Amino acid sequence: MSKAEIDALTEEFFGAFDNRGGKTADVGRIRRLVLPGGVIVKTGPELTVYTVEEFIEPRRKLLNDGRLVGFREWETSERTDIAGDIASRFGEYRKSGILDGEPFEGGGTKTIQFVRTPEGWRIAAFSWYDRP
Repeated sequence: MSKAEIDALTEEFFGAFDNRGGKTADVGRIRRLVLPGGVIVKTGPELTVYTVEEFIEPRRKLLNDGRLVGFREWETSERTDIAGDIASRFGEYRKSGILDGEPFEGGGTKTIQFVRTPEGWRIAAFSWYDRP
């Protein structure tokens, strides 16, 4: 059951950024999916470490102010290792949308660390690398 729960949590995480069809991206749900002290890291070219709030606000603005529309990210492959109440997922993803009127596509790699809490699985940390 743990793998199915982690798969669902990961799908919900990726879905937080979806604003296709004019819907509002629900990046605020990240507060529920990630532990309050979770660590979020974007790798190069500029390494950036975010708190949950530092991560959410600029993405909420970008996804809901009309600059980035028709956007979605989706996982294309993954490997998940589970040991008791901890799990680690390493996966490839793709993304597409229209930024400032220009279509774009991209992809990269995400690693997500999960822990089982009394409320169920939550994300303790995640990092990503966007391929140039």
